[in-house]
Amino acid sequence: MFPKAQAAAYVISAIRLGWYKVYYPKEFYAVLYTIRGEDFDALAAMKGRGFVKTRIDTLYAKGLDRTAKEDSQLEMYQIVYEMLKRGIQLLPVDLYRSDATMYRIEDGKIRLPFASLKGLGASAAQPLAKAGKEGPYLSVDEISARAGATKAVIEVLREAGALEGLPEHSQMSLFG
Repeated sequence: MFPKAQAAAYVISAIRLGWYKVYYPKEFYAVLYTIRGEDFDALAAMKGRGFVKTRIDTLYAKGLDRTAKEDSQLEMYQIVYEMLKRGIQLLPVDLYRSDATMYRIEDGKIRLPFASLKGLGASAAQPLAKAGKEGPYLSVDEISARAGATKAVIEVLREAGALEGLPEHSQMSLFG
C-alpha cells in the first residue's frame, strides 16, 4: 500500500522549492547555503565558474571511487556552478558586513558569512561578526584582541582576502 498523502506532500514541497528557485533565485541560494553550507567551498566559488567546473570534473573523474563526503561536495559544486551560470554573484567575506553564519543578499549579490570559510566554524565566526559591528579595526592585532581570533583564524581570513589594506600592528613607525 503506497502512502499517497506522503507522496503528495513531497510533490507540493518540490513545487514550492522550484517556485522559489525560479522567481527568487538569490534568496533561494542564500537560504540553501545557510542551511546546507557544510560542504560549500567559498574560496572555490569566489574563483568563478571555470574553477568550480574544474572541481566538478575532478570529482566526476573519480567515478565510483568517490567517498560519501566527495559526493556531497560534488552536489554542492554543481549547485554553485548552476548559480554562477545564472549570473548570481557572491560577495567576499567582509570584516564589517558579513554575518557569522547566514548568507545575506546585499546589492543584488550574496554576501558570504565568516563560517563559509573552511577552518572557521560558527564558534569563531560569532565573535568576529559581533566585533565587526563595533566599528573599524586599526590593525590585524586588534581583530585578535576584540574578537579573540587565533592565529589560525587570522590566516583563514588572510587567505580569503578579508584583511587586505589592514596593517599588521597598531604601532606607528617613527623611522619607517
